[in-house]
Amino acid sequence: HCNFEFDLCGWKQDENDDFNWHLRTSSTAKLGTGPATDHTLQEPSGHYIFIKSSFFQLLGQKARISSPVLSRKNKNCTVCEGVGIIFYYHMYGAHIGSLIIYQRTTLKHEKILLNLTGNQGNFWQRKALTLFGDGDEDFQVVFEGVAGKGPKDGIALDDLTFSREC
Repeated sequence: HCNFEFDLCGWKQDENDDFNWHLRTSSTAKLGTGPATDHTLQEPSGHYIFIKSSFFQLLGQKARISSPVLSRKNKNCTVCEGVGIIFYYHMYGAHIGSLIIYQRTTLKHEKILLNLTGNQGNFWQRKALTLFGDGDEDFQVVFEGVAGKGPKDGIALDDLTFSREC
């Protein structure tokens, strides 16, 4: 489980993307960008990760963050089918980009689990995704934020939780 209150909990920024997810609080955000509070504490001082479209990112540029590697060989993770990851997201703004979630094997094969594009509302939403046990390869979950064209629009993630079996 990662609530981002202290660090990234082993989640890593991808090196082959265009910009990064940032750990932040609503109290340090500029007015009109991102959620008013985090999801965990429901406080402006609570932490989450965030990407924001800005003049520094071009439309379509990507920020990726990857989970720790989940082992297929781990006895407990062989029952991952049917269960998986639960997370909360906030995507608000007239020109918001996209949030794409992948399951990536160690051989870099990627399968899209979810693709959200456009304004999803000015509130935290819960999503549960199934992780697929197709093969013997270890895997990661990758969150990819794609920049939109609005300088105040952003995507936030909080409370990323893998099922107990993983």
